[in-house]
Amino acid sequence: MWPATWRSVPLAMFLTSAVASAAVAQSSNGSFMSPRHFMQRDGEVIYRTVCQGCHMPDAGGAVGAGTYPALSADARLAEAEYPVLVVVNGSKGMPPFGALLDDQQVAAVVNYVRSHFGNSYPDSVSPADIKAARQ
Repeated sequence: MWPATWRSVPLAMFLTSAVASAAVAQSSNGSFMSPRHFMQRDGEVIYRTVCQGCHMPDAGGAVGAGTYPALSADARLAEAEYPVLVVVNGSKGMPPFGALLDDQQVAAVVNYVRSHFGNSYPDSVSPADIKAARQ
């Protein structure tokens, strides 16, 4: 019999394989992610499926295994280039999403965050702004 700590290894390997297979199968049907890129185009959907895991559903942030800053009523978002650069390049513990999101997707999620959660910044970013920020 395997030691107790090893008993969950085959189950973990199976679940990891099943989840990866399901993600690839679903992406061929136009769902959330292909093997290399997120597929969704809507800023709210991108926030809900990618960002809220750390920043929380209400964008209030969290402290636990790490510190995840609140995005709600965040004065740093007033300058539109700031969240663009953070999403594309990452910052501190946040990974860069620039390779997984195209210019339209980055613009969509940045505009969503800047216009929700107590943020009401009237200017929006365009895919052209994201392209320029990447260079």
